[in-house]
Amino acid sequence: MPHRSPFTCVLWDVDGTIIDASEGILRRLATTLTHFGFPPPTRDELVHWIGPPMYDSMQTNLGVTPEKAAEAVTYYRTVGKAEGYTAGARLIDGIGELIADLDDVGIPQATASSKPEVQVVALMEHFDLDTHLAAITGSTPDEKTLSRKADIIGEALRRLEAVGVDTSRPVLIGDRHHDVEGGAEQDVPVIFVRWGFSWPHESEGAQAAVDTVAQLRDLLLLPEDG
Repeated sequence: MPHRSPFTCVLWDVDGTIIDASEGILRRLATTLTHFGFPPPTRDELVHWIGPPMYDSMQTNLGVTPEKAAEAVTYYRTVGKAEGYTAGARLIDGIGELIADLDDVGIPQATASSKPEVQVVALMEHFDLDTHLAAITGSTPDEKTLSRKADIIGEALRRLEAVGVDTSRPVLIGDRHHDVEGGAEQDVPVIFVRWGFSWPHESEGAQAAVDTVAQLRDLLLLPEDG
């Protein structure tokens, strides 16, 4: 059955939304925090780390200065580069097919991730999603110049517009309150996915919240006669 979408373009958060990279993140955080004399985080504590830029998380969770946070992030990224950016990452079941199906019906898509863009590109290429995306947007390498979610969303929309995409009815798919807040700042509605690392209240302010990829599909792809 032919389908259409109520949106002219779709923006995707990456960590916790498209990709479960928690295994690698936990391992790299344990190595980094131990190196700097902090106890390694437990898996349950990952909710405090995944979502915001790592530079911000280091300051918030460790109570360190911006300078020490920058040093820790540099070490963390060095560990990640040595391992390979895709190590331990897995694609959320069904998301790859949904992204491909959106592309098939002509809905332009882009990432809008707080991860460094070089990592986002590596992940999208690794999982063969890059060919379905009109733009791949992430943070700058320093995670400071371009790191706020609202700014990343704005940059993703700018890149889509630059290649002729209609951005009049965008939607962001994300799993943290940073996505909801960033979307609100850019006047972009957010569909909140509950399979990421988040607290229940973080979906407040989202246009909708879903528990499964099937539910997300029903919001993004409608029957032509629907």
